[in-house]
Amino acid sequence: MLMRTDPFRELDRLTQQFFGAPGTASRPAAVPMDAYRDGSEFVVRFDLPGVTADSITLDVERNVLTVRAERAATAPDGAEYLVGERPRGVFSRRLFLGDALDTDRIEAGYDAGVLTVRIPVAERAKARRITVGSGDAKAQLTA
Repeated sequence: MLMRTDPFRELDRLTQQFFGAPGTASRPAAVPMDAYRDGSEFVVRFDLPGVTADSITLDVERNVLTVRAERAATAPDGAEYLVGERPRGVFSRRLFLGDALDTDRIEAGYDAGVLTVRIPVAERAKARRITVGSGDAKAQLTA
């Protein structure tokens, strides 16, 4: 139902680690996530510590869910950083959603630095039981 999004994400993370401060590269920093199915919906949890809820945006276009958030610098203007390991700036993650998901009914909530997105399985994709008629029923249908 959910498809892997970026096979080069780990390489990108390592490149940012060695050649530039996290969150300052030309490409937005990646957002760690967990995804699992819970009954008739998929749940995706994104780690966004230190991000305010109003800086988070979710967009769906052609079965692609894009999550964007921004963490601003917390030091006052004019302060000199001695250590700057916490990423700041724009964070982004894209998920390619399967056709079996209902993108019109996506719900999201943010609590304790974790964005939880719930994506229901579309009615047309849910398992259903099909009754099998006997030979007599088939004969009645064709008569």
